[in-house]
Amino acid sequence: MHYVHAALYESMRLFPPVQFDSKFAAGDDTLPDGTFVAKGTRVTYHAYAMGRMESLWGPDCAVFRPERWLSGGRFVPESPYRYPVFQGGVRVCVGKDLAIMEMKAVIVAVVLSFDVEAVDRSSRRPKFAPGLTATFAGGVPVRVRRRAHCAPS
Repeated sequence: MHYVHAALYESMRLFPPVQFDSKFAAGDDTLPDGTFVAKGTRVTYHAYAMGRMESLWGPDCAVFRPERWLSGGRFVPESPYRYPVFQGGVRVCVGKDLAIMEMKAVIVAVVLSFDVEAVDRSSRRPKFAPGLTATFAGGVPVRVRRRAHCAPS
């Protein structure tokens, strides 16, 4: 299940469920890089853009590579401030572990029961549609077939 966990995180790194979020500074503060933030200032982060930053993920930042999350075959999470899909600190998503468990269960159930293949295998990349939650412009066409050993009797 470590590889499934890594593939799930890598998918969300490149295509986060929520593309961006913002908070308001509760008081004057200074960011680690020395940037001053005045009380009441809106601070926005863009998880979609952060997932593609070479300074965070290296020269292969645009490549889907679940192995970046594995060490010795085991899943190793990144800092929530580098990978803000579930936010971090006191604002971390309270349902994070449940959501991950449910997503892994669905992935395994689908892979065991169905063959899923992309309909359009051209070099066309899915385009992220702007909005609060993640969608792909025009969808992602796939063909789904029940595996023979899972056919209804």
